[in-house]
Amino acid sequence: MANNYDILALRPVDEKTFQHACGTADCDLISLDLTQRLGYHFKFKTVSEAVKRGVRFEIAYSQPLLADPAAKRNLIGNATGLIRATRGGRGIIISSEATKAVGCRAPWDVVNLAAIWGLAQDRGYEAVSKEARSVVVSAKLKRTSFRGVVDVVYGGEKPAVKEQPEKQGQKDKTKVAALKEDNTKKRKSEEVDDTTTDGSEKPISKREQKRRAHKARLESLGQPSTAAP
Repeated sequence: MANNYDILALRPVDEKTFQHACGTADCDLISLDLTQRLGYHFKFKTVSEAVKRGVRFEIAYSQPLLADPAAKRNLIGNATGLIRATRGGRGIIISSEATKAVGCRAPWDVVNLAAIWGLAQDRGYEAVSKEARSVVVSAKLKRTSFRGVVDVVYGGEKPAVKEQPEKQGQKDKTKVAALKEDNTKKRKSEEVDDTTTDGSEKPISKREQKRRAHKARLESLGQPSTAAP
């Protein structure tokens, strides 16, 4: 089921599922709902396991901007604890998760917002650019490469033969039918020539026809026929 998606994100609901997502779960992102009051604290040992495996933590900023003040306080406190646990914000990406256009902010506004949570400016810039791209690249390597190490770009496959267009196929069929018809006519004409040559006499020339006509006329008149000069 997971292979049908390009990027797989998990959202833990308690400390046990959070530890499982950081330690062994096959995922690309751990998306946390930081607007809620969490019943556990982020620990460096648990968080570092996910960072070593290439898993990133996602912080969504859109919902607290449009929510009540309590959600904003929870976001600031939870984001600060996550940044402290990752030792400076390593492996964190920031997204909007906005359902409306009014919830989106410009990249540098997001960087300045992350500075309130305790994230340095350079780390904040990486969270909206470099780290986000690394999630897409690593997710692609997992699904197209051999164990995420060797990526086969071109395996020497033969190019697929292009099918002839329908019109070209009709033209070819017409040509084949015309050739068959010509061959049939040739065979019939050859058979007629052979029959004429074998079964009938040779055609009489005009001089011979005149001589025979003159001979028949003389015989009808009772005169002896003479040989033609």
